[in-house]
Amino acid sequence: MLRIHMSGADLSRVRMATRPDALWETVLSFHRLRDRRGSSVFGKWRTESRARLNGETRLLSAMVPLHGYFPDFLTPAGEGSEPYGLDAGMEALRDTPGERLHGELALLAAGPAGQRRRLDGPRPHLALPAALAEGRAEPLGRLIGALRAYHRAAVEPYWTHIRAAVEADRAVRGRALLDGGAQELLATLPTSIRWRPPVLEADYPVDRDMRLDGRGLLLQPSFFCRGTPVVYRDPDLPPVLVYPLTHPAAPVFAEPGPWLGRLVGHTRSAILRAVEDGCTTSELARRTGVSMASASQHACVLREAGLVLSLRHGSSVLHTLTPLGSSLLRGGAPVAVS
Repeated sequence: MLRIHMSGADLSRVRMATRPDALWETVLSFHRLRDRRGSSVFGKWRTESRARLNGETRLLSAMVPLHGYFPDFLTPAGEGSEPYGLDAGMEALRDTPGERLHGELALLAAGPAGQRRRLDGPRPHLALPAALAEGRAEPLGRLIGALRAYHRAAVEPYWTHIRAAVEADRAVRGRALLDGGAQELLATLPTSIRWRPPVLEADYPVDRDMRLDGRGLLLQPSFFCRGTPVVYRDPDLPPVLVYPLTHPAAPVFAEPGPWLGRLVGHTRSAILRAVEDGCTTSELARRTGVSMASASQHACVLREAGLVLSLRHGSSVLHTLTPLGSSLLRGGAPVAVS
């Protein structure tokens, strides 16, 4: 169990993160990629993400074991309530002092219950943490490159979903804060976290006491955190509690179902699906079984709504989806994480 001891000063400095943290989501999603739990929520995401990956998992698995400790420097703390975006987070990671790299990689090498892993043995995938521990710059660049590539394949395409889920959670917590202050906010956190004044208790893999000493606590909701919350191992780092969002029972990344037809109408829903790969007005009419005039009219309405882009191509008009249209159709379009 994790016990976070909070004074009155700490309660006055409890705050919510303003948005999802790009590196926390990247690292925690790597855990979700390798376990088999939560298939209704993460199954489709796992299948799609694995298809886009190209060797990043082998490199990252040495830094982020499936269970137990991973280095704190992989998820640098932002300023105040403002989590890092991807680029700023990578720069903060690059600036990690060599002494800290060495110390945290020694903890990683120790493994669970102090059982040391050899980082210089014959296993090639352990070469990266060994080289990082020596303080060389090139391995850190390789790590950052692998994290970027993994993020691009497994997190970025779903950022719209991730951000919307975090914002919904913030709305719930914000209402609790307005209604009853920080104590009410803490009392509304997921069931794995319990407010028993003056201690915030949480299910946790090991028994640990965490003292804030007047620094307050940043609450960071996470899309890919599952089951139990996460905190930094180093007690001198800014106190952050990364906790799991509550996901709906329905698959999070499901293909559009009847709801899309109910939202925009069945014909326009069919038009959106037909436009996904790009098509002319005549192709649109043929694919959806409507007249040319009707296809043109529906495309016009969707274009005015910002969902479809129409460009003249010779004697024809070519229709494609805008990012907004793709987001509506697929339930999440690629969004840059800055």
